[in-house]
Amino acid sequence: MSKKRKKKPSKPAGIQEKLRAKILNLLNANIQRAYTSKQVVRKLGFKRKDYNREIPYVLGKLEQEGKITALSHGAYKSNHEPEVIIGRVDHVNPRFAYVVSEDEEHDIYVRDRDLKNAFDGDIVKVAVSPAKHGKRPEGKVVDIVERTREQLVGRIEVSPRFAFVVADNRKIHQDIFIPQEKTNKAAHDDKVIIKITQWPSHDKSPEGEVIQVLGKSGENEAEIHSIMAEFDLPFEFPEHVLGAAEDIKEEISDEDIRKRKDFRDTLTFTIDPADAKDFDDAISFKTLDNGNFEVGVHIADVTHYVLPETVIEKEALDRATSVYLVDRTVPMLPERLSNGLCSLRPNEDKLTFAAVFEMTPDAQVTKEWFGRTIIHSDRRFAYEDAQERIDSGEGDLAQELVQLNKLALELRKKRFQTGAVNFETTEVRFKLDENGKPLGVIPKVRKDAHKLIEEFMLLANKQVATFIYKMREGKEKNTFVYRTHDFPDPEKVNTFATFARRFGHEIKVDEESISRSLNKLLSNIEGKPEENVSLQLAIRAMSKAKYTTHAIGHFGLAFAHYTHFTSPIRRYPDMMVHRLLQHYLDNGESAEKEAYEKKCEHSSEREKRAADAERASIKYKQVEFMQSVEDKIFEGVISGVTEWGIFVEIIETKCEGMVRLADLKGDYYEFDEDNYRVIGRSNKKMFTLGDNVDVVVKNTDLNRRTIDLEFVDEQDKFFYE
Repeated sequence: MSKKRKKKPSKPAGIQEKLRAKILNLLNANIQRAYTSKQVVRKLGFKRKDYNREIPYVLGKLEQEGKITALSHGAYKSNHEPEVIIGRVDHVNPRFAYVVSEDEEHDIYVRDRDLKNAFDGDIVKVAVSPAKHGKRPEGKVVDIVERTREQLVGRIEVSPRFAFVVADNRKIHQDIFIPQEKTNKAAHDDKVIIKITQWPSHDKSPEGEVIQVLGKSGENEAEIHSIMAEFDLPFEFPEHVLGAAEDIKEEISDEDIRKRKDFRDTLTFTIDPADAKDFDDAISFKTLDNGNFEVGVHIADVTHYVLPETVIEKEALDRATSVYLVDRTVPMLPERLSNGLCSLRPNEDKLTFAAVFEMTPDAQVTKEWFGRTIIHSDRRFAYEDAQERIDSGEGDLAQELVQLNKLALELRKKRFQTGAVNFETTEVRFKLDENGKPLGVIPKVRKDAHKLIEEFMLLANKQVATFIYKMREGKEKNTFVYRTHDFPDPEKVNTFATFARRFGHEIKVDEESISRSLNKLLSNIEGKPEENVSLQLAIRAMSKAKYTTHAIGHFGLAFAHYTHFTSPIRRYPDMMVHRLLQHYLDNGESAEKEAYEKKCEHSSEREKRAADAERASIKYKQVEFMQSVEDKIFEGVISGVTEWGIFVEIIETKCEGMVRLADLKGDYYEFDEDNYRVIGRSNKKMFTLGDNVDVVVKNTDLNRRTIDLEFVDEQDKFFYE
């Protein structure tokens, strides 16, 4: 008998090639699964019967070529070896996450079911599938390299036999099971800190135990403590650190004074917020015989008191920065130092580190000097007091403040002429009652007095960095701590430019024009409803500022060299800068670069943690405030558009909430990602980024720190009025 041959299909070669590509994409995207030919037909969505002949033929050819393997039960499996990358999970919503890797240009999209029970923040290995046309690469977690959090903060829901904790962190999408004997006497609806004792596997929930009860959900102290615990902020200083701070001698010796330039007879004052307790910078001012001015920027000499390898030093390095929550500060240094020894209080001799400049009336620096000083502050100004003298020209030290303001305005003008970008965001503060409940949300207003101090701090930071960089000729520069801001990502800038065109603004994205172009836009939108949205989008397009030993410059400030010298009470990098500056002034050799780079990386990470915690506390107070105005109509501007909702920033309070697409009435609305909008399928009504809208508060969730809004049209307004 002759061997029966498999009949070759009669489809054209082009169709076979398309089928081949589709089948390979399916199997390569699901490398751990096997498919029969019938399953392939169904997965590819084919209905015509003749594909039942075509697909087995293509599968056979792919097997012959070694692209796939035929298994014993008639199914086929890909032979593709996927790229495996290591990255951090960003679990953006319950349906999917991104895995972010520094080595990859694009984040990897991972469906929730393919996360292998990884939590937000975990370090994982991901098998990456080939990217489909126009889409970001997708992947599946194959291994969890490191669990990055052992503790969580949340609200406990207690039942008779067990409890669950709902995490405050919106990126934790699983509740944690707590056995009855592990609740630590927590009551229903308490805020608690839990330790995870068993990670999830298959269909099992993660399991934990309550290690601390913070208080009743919704109470200010419990909520702020939960934010501190969520971001792993310390609640207090260890006793041995406080003891070491108390042991530091307050007296200034004659030997200390002899090592310093004495400015005690030179007019010196501080300008700070009215409620400030730590004054870490002071300005000295003197008119010279040649018509120039001597301006000294004197900074608290923290490193005189905090010595290397001491317990205070180690604690300061670990914290790396002070954190400013809405109703309290989590300081980097104990109060004895921050509010006492190092604070440049008026009418007291204080040890400082200074940058002193001789300046012409048009703010040209003709001479500079850096070194340790001793000062005696003559006056403590609140910003409001200083502004009053600048505006009126009357009051004590009014002439000096007016002259300093003229110099500051010149410095500012020159900065923008050389390419600095005017990223001046609107911040908010809260009027709180004695229990921490917000009575009002007040946008902060920056006036000339604020900008005066800012310009002289920027000058000192820039000149210190430039001085160190230029100390040694050639390529081998002295190791130093720089504050850098890289050139923005061209792709993000192009995305922002597309948005700006919708408002009639043209953004030039080449390196030489972008700064001027951004400033023109920011100037044109000043005071308009879309100002804050545009500013936030512009900031998102920028690179992140960071600390590093690599002198790559600061794009936003348009400085070739920049550092942080002016706030050592609240920033550890400034302490490093003071030590290195003195070391090089004493003709020391270049410091070990690798050790300082590690401290820079740690400081940058801590800075991000502090910013996230500060934002969380502000968001909490915003949500709490919006609970009290649920019947009021607010004007807003659309600040973000996603596939599940429209973000709206309320103009009056700067609070941001979401209108869920599911709540939009009258039509089914779809997300148009390319055009930053959602559009009604039938009525074609559009909601676009930057649109002005009227909204009311629909719901608030303090635990999740979210505000749900709904749109109000003209016919609905009378109902609320």
